[in-house]
Amino acid sequence: MIEPIIPEDWEKVDGKLSDFITKTGENANVNDDVPIYKDSKGGIFYLLEEEFQGEKMKVCYRVSRQPVADQEEVDLANSEDPMARMGQGFCPPFNQRTYEAAPGIICEQDQAVVMRDGATIYCDIYRPVTEEKIPAIVSWSWFGKRPGDGMSEWQIMGVPPKTVSNCAKFESPDPLYWCHQGYAVANVDVRGAGHSEGNVHMFTHQDREDGYDFVEWLAQRDWCNGKVGMSGNSGVAMHQWGIAAEQPPHLACIAPWESTTDLYRESLFEGGIPALSFNEFIAAQVTGPNGVDDQVAMARMYPFENAYWRDKMPDFSKVRIPVYQTAGWSHFHLPGSFNAWRRCKSRLKWMRAHRDFEWPDTYQPENLEDLKRFYDRYLKDIHNGWEMTPRVRLDVMDAYDCDYQDRRAEKTFPLQRTEYRKLYFDPATVTLKDSPLTDASKASYDPDSGQLEFDYVFGEDTEITGYINLHLFVSCDGYDDMDMFVNIQKASADGEWIPWYTLDEPHPGAWGKCRVSRRKLDEKLSKRHIPVLANESEEKLKDGEIVPVDIAIVPSSRIWHKGERLRVQIAGRYIREGWFEPLAWDTENHGTHNVHGGGEYESWIEIPVIPPRYQAGDYVVR
Repeated sequence: MIEPIIPEDWEKVDGKLSDFITKTGENANVNDDVPIYKDSKGGIFYLLEEEFQGEKMKVCYRVSRQPVADQEEVDLANSEDPMARMGQGFCPPFNQRTYEAAPGIICEQDQAVVMRDGATIYCDIYRPVTEEKIPAIVSWSWFGKRPGDGMSEWQIMGVPPKTVSNCAKFESPDPLYWCHQGYAVANVDVRGAGHSEGNVHMFTHQDREDGYDFVEWLAQRDWCNGKVGMSGNSGVAMHQWGIAAEQPPHLACIAPWESTTDLYRESLFEGGIPALSFNEFIAAQVTGPNGVDDQVAMARMYPFENAYWRDKMPDFSKVRIPVYQTAGWSHFHLPGSFNAWRRCKSRLKWMRAHRDFEWPDTYQPENLEDLKRFYDRYLKDIHNGWEMTPRVRLDVMDAYDCDYQDRRAEKTFPLQRTEYRKLYFDPATVTLKDSPLTDASKASYDPDSGQLEFDYVFGEDTEITGYINLHLFVSCDGYDDMDMFVNIQKASADGEWIPWYTLDEPHPGAWGKCRVSRRKLDEKLSKRHIPVLANESEEKLKDGEIVPVDIAIVPSSRIWHKGERLRVQIAGRYIREGWFEPLAWDTENHGTHNVHGGGEYESWIEIPVIPPRYQAGDYVVR
């Protein structure tokens, strides 16, 4: 048994679990007599003993926001929280019925589906009125299957009003589009969400098994042609990889549009730095009768990687069905999207990488039509030429809201014609050089308020597409650890920062992070140009000790024009203002941070330069 670290701000609560939740007993997977705790913010938690990959441990569940009896008690439309206004976690009263959701479309509401262990979950199934057998598309998540019931007009940020119907689930396919295309849409409240029994299991083996059971149940409906697909972005996309890895026989294809796939490394401890606030916000949004797998509490109780965290990673090698993956250059799902797409074993897989935010990208008409061709091919067996779609399509960004190229066709990622080039840090001049430096020097910054910006001026137009990585020698005066935040930026010939825009906000650039005490690499997972931290232990710094660190930068694609500057920004905090998502990091920064270069401390950045496909004089084809 792995013993947890109980957080210092928790206090033991007397009483029974039934005092706090709607259901206990057989199908809740929880007994009434379990340890209960309360934290300083008023959250209620309980611990259950569970097993992951052969390891037993105590798992923390947060008591979910309980379903309301009267939806008039909730005023989502006027909430100050932009995420709440999108209906995340909203749960209307239980109401089993079949009704006409729109002309020619019926909805079987709150349909019960029994899982292999006896737990019952509920779904809403929208389908066109037709005698023809049709395929089904599944939206699988804990977000709440009818957020549109919570307001008169439901709108997703970045998407114009009335674009998405009130029948759609958050981050999911819209039934009032797909039913008109000859598909059924199943909006599911997963185990523990809404009125579904049990606890919410976020991306664990339990969730994957439930997904398998639901796909097979759905395929057996008398109206279904036996083929099931999955759709949705962000949280709805993340589940798809795990369920596909279970290989349900009737799951024909998936479309995970933007998906974190290693929650520990890509979300809660990106670069080894704890980032708990966003995930705490997500857990607090879950509405259900019992509890939700609290990944933030687990990060505090088990701060290093173990079987619980590994259990949340899909076995990509078992994904063999067709996959249409997208990745947004601007969002934290980016590394997971490429990681999953590269590692899965499907011979039929496509990637589209874009510069937009995930929500407007999902509902763009041209993207809907593109996805329809994918589904028509693999859910209806229509030979529509989909296989001729380029395996990789890239938006090559330029400046502000301008792209240099849209949906450029490629065969692989990283690109086969990539030429890797090292640029060397010169702390004495705070610049980047083409060649190593003979003399050692250092540059320093205050991690609380300062930053370093190393510039390199391009002598010709240069495209950088792929994985960037840094090898730095660093030290700290006056403390035993460092949290480093790196942004790869573009600046004008005059040194002015040139951002790209996402939802009309300036984006700080391709990013990477590193907690220096966790600098040890995972030799198995690390690949050339992509260092991966082991996160199994920590090695604190001695005062002034100089150590090497390797920092992975998320994949990106951007053009620098002649005279423009490549800028490496290094700070002790993530420099971004005005963004709506509650992103924050629990930094461990004091003293003075130093970056060393030259001589025995050769620090460098390796960039993936993409040469033109063809060039004749001033004529260039990329």
